[in-house]
Amino acid sequence: MLLDTYVWAWMLTNDPKLTRAAIRMAEATDAVRLSPISFFEISQNARLGKRPEMGPFLTQLPGLTTGQGVLSGPLTAEIAVLAGEMDWSHRDPFDRIIAAISLYGDQML
Repeated sequence: MLLDTYVWAWMLTNDPKLTRAAIRMAEATDAVRLSPISFFEISQNARLGKRPEMGPFLTQLPGLTTGQGVLSGPLTAEIAVLAGEMDWSHRDPFDRIIAAISLYGDQML
């Protein structure tokens, strides 16, 4: 399972937006994965004041994945190119990269 940035952020902050069904899915999967772009997205949004609740987690983010058993895969040139070329009207670069990583599947993570 490859998590969206905000799903992981909601897990960290116990946000009520995270449904019980989503938690059960994450607990039931063999491996929970996170894109490295999620670290950038969280830290940038905290800096810009869009996600101030994430501020206390910033220095801990990379280590938190290890403690949670969450795997962080590589962000390669191939993934970046795929994210840019995808025929998808969604403009958010973070989501495009996460989607491109999911298209590469386990071979890249």
